[in-house]
Amino acid sequence: MEHRPLGKCGLKVSVLSLGAMTFGESKSFMKGVTSSDDEARRIFDKAIDAGMNLVDTANVYSEGLSEVRTGEWIAGKRDKVLLATKCRFPLGFSKDAGPHDQGLSRQHILRACEDSLARLKTDHIDLYQVHMQDSTVAIDETLRALDDLITQGKVRYIGCSNYTGYRLVESLWSADKHHTHRYASVQLQWSLIVRDGERELIPACRHFGLGTLIWSPLSRGFLSGKYERGQKPPPGSRLDSWQDSYKALDTERNWTVLAAVKKIAARLETTASAVSLAWLLAKPETSSIIVGARTLAQLDDNLRALEAKLTPEDVRELDTASRPDWGYPYSFIGMREAW
Repeated sequence: MEHRPLGKCGLKVSVLSLGAMTFGESKSFMKGVTSSDDEARRIFDKAIDAGMNLVDTANVYSEGLSEVRTGEWIAGKRDKVLLATKCRFPLGFSKDAGPHDQGLSRQHILRACEDSLARLKTDHIDLYQVHMQDSTVAIDETLRALDDLITQGKVRYIGCSNYTGYRLVESLWSADKHHTHRYASVQLQWSLIVRDGERELIPACRHFGLGTLIWSPLSRGFLSGKYERGQKPPPGSRLDSWQDSYKALDTERNWTVLAAVKKIAARLETTASAVSLAWLLAKPETSSIIVGARTLAQLDDNLRALEAKLTPEDVRELDTASRPDWGYPYSFIGMREAW
C-alpha cells in the first residue's frame, strides 16, 4: 500500500483509509445500513492486513459505538494504526442536546475528547478533527482548545472537516497570529459526482500545504455500478434506504458520469468502484481516500483501485464527463485567463 504525506505534517497515511461509520448498530441516521459486529470485525482486520494504517471514526457514529468497537479491535495493533476521530455534533444527533453537548466551544471540545479517549481505550488520538465549522464560536477559541489538547499529549495532530474555504483560511490565519497549532488536514466530500470542493478547498489545501482525507468517494455507492438508470435501487442497498438521496442523484449528468466510469472499467477489466477511486488517486492533492464498506466484498472491490491504472486520457475523459458548472466568478475568470 502506498503512503503519502498528510500535507506538511509528519504523518504518512495509506492512500486508502478505513472509514468506521458502519461499525456498531445505529439508531440514528445510519440505522439499517451498518454492518453486523462480526462482519465489521472481519472488514477491520482485512483492511489493516491490506496495509491501511488510518482508521477514521467520529463520536456520533452509531451513538459512540463506532468508537467503542474501533477501540476494542485495535487492541494489540495500536502502534501500527493511526486513530482519527471527530467532535462537533451531539451523540446520535440528538435534538434534545444541551447547549454544551455540541459545537466547537472550549467546553464541548475538551469534554468530547475525554469521552472519545475513554471509548477508544487509548491515551491519545493521532488526528482529532472538528466535524463541521461552527459559526457561533470564535475560531480562536476552537483552536486554543485544540492546541491545549496537543500540549497535554492527548492529541497529536488536528484537522477540520466540512469547512468553507473562507473559514479554513481564517483558521490558518488565526493559528499563525496566535501561535497555536494549525489544522494539518481537511476532510471533505469529493468524487466524480461531487466536485464542489475543487472550487476553493482543494486549491487552498494545495497552496497552504494541507493534507486531504476524502469521504464519500463513491457518492453513497452511486459510483459502485450497482445502480441502473430508470430502475429502483437494489433491495438492501444504501440508496434503497435513503430514497431522498437517490432522487437527488438521479440526474442526466450523474448517469452520464456513471456511463463514462463503466466504459473505462470494462476496458480495464475492473469495476466501477475501482475506476472511481483511481480517479481520485490520480489527483496530486489526494492524501488518502476513506473507504467505508459494509461487507468484505465491498472492501475487496475498493482495494481493486490500487491496481486500476488510469491513463492521462482516462483521467481527462472522466474530468470532462463530470465537469460541473463552476459558476461566478470562476466562469468569468476562466474565460479571461488567456488575456
